[in-house]
Amino acid sequence: MDATTDKDPLVQEQIYNALCYLGESEPEEILNSCDEYLRQHDKLAYPHRVIILKAMETVVKNNIALLDKSTAKEVIRDWQQAASDVLVAVGQRFINKVMEEALTKFQPGILPHYFVMQTFANLSVSNGE
Repeated sequence: MDATTDKDPLVQEQIYNALCYLGESEPEEILNSCDEYLRQHDKLAYPHRVIILKAMETVVKNNIALLDKSTAKEVIRDWQQAASDVLVAVGQRFINKVMEEALTKFQPGILPHYFVMQTFANLSVSNGE
């Protein structure tokens, strides 16, 4: 997975494809490996983190019926945290666009998801003056 940091888009695509391919035969193993890698590399730049997150998304979508409930729950929590972190990182430069997109998650009469609120809080802290 270290090759995700390669600047060549073809290499990045190959890593994504390899993770998805391996995820077809061993979805839980790949999801756990991706999760562990993201935890160990918490400073990984967001474009590279996105490659791994997209691969995780594809593996989950393609194998949802095969996943153990506890694995799915853990992956979803970690995935949401990682996605929130990506939005906060992007928001350090493009705060207006991130806020515009995040605000679409608010609907009258419905409590917003925990990670939407956490993302707003982290955006405010990272962009505070």
